[in-house]
Amino acid sequence: MSRKSPALSVYGGKLVVMYAPKWYNSGVETDRIIVRRSARKTLSLSVNREGEAIVLAPLTARRDDIARFVQRHADWIARRRMELEQARIDLADGSRICICGKDLVIATGARARISSEKIYLPAEGRERALTAFLKRITRERMLRFTREYAFRYGFSYRAIRVSSARGRWGSCSTNGVLSFSFRTALLTDEEARYIVVHELCHTRHMDHSRAFWHEVGAIIADYASIRKGLRKRSAIMLFL
Repeated sequence: MSRKSPALSVYGGKLVVMYAPKWYNSGVETDRIIVRRSARKTLSLSVNREGEAIVLAPLTARRDDIARFVQRHADWIARRRMELEQARIDLADGSRICICGKDLVIATGARARISSEKIYLPAEGRERALTAFLKRITRERMLRFTREYAFRYGFSYRAIRVSSARGRWGSCSTNGVLSFSFRTALLTDEEARYIVVHELCHTRHMDHSRAFWHEVGAIIADYASIRKGLRKRSAIMLFL
């Protein structure tokens, strides 16, 4: 019996499996796959906050090649969807949120503040209030860590800024301005320290060369494991 490739059609931007032979068992929910074609040369894959797998494909890519590409990455899609589900932030009273490595219970209060094991947020505009609160925490903590490592290892930088960037935890401009996402306040001190060191090392190496990673490793020996954990934690950027 010959093995046929899955027949796929695109309706409303969604890739739909018209029939699924027994061998095509990717484990991917096909109604949650979206294919977007453009004048690109390669296939790429991501998962959005709704859990839909987004496939970016060349205009000339064959449908069976796209299907096989999705199949090969089925495990990754499943893991990413699980990470996204775990990263969702519930701001209702009684829910929990981790700030600077401390697990806190959310409760209603007149203004955003932390007291004992609780974080108090106003009844209205909670996300806005939490964002402003996290920006204040980020500025204080990242400035403290940056000054500490700059003094200890002789780094120079121009200024520190708190950003709302979703795509990265931090960045370093060519003129030495370090920017940190306010979402770093949701990370542990160990993770935040790594981000600071990473960006400070960019003041000497504006790339990810061997020399750059050597310098990072000289300061934080286990940076690879921290970096791996941060990639998984990056899902929280989609929900706040």
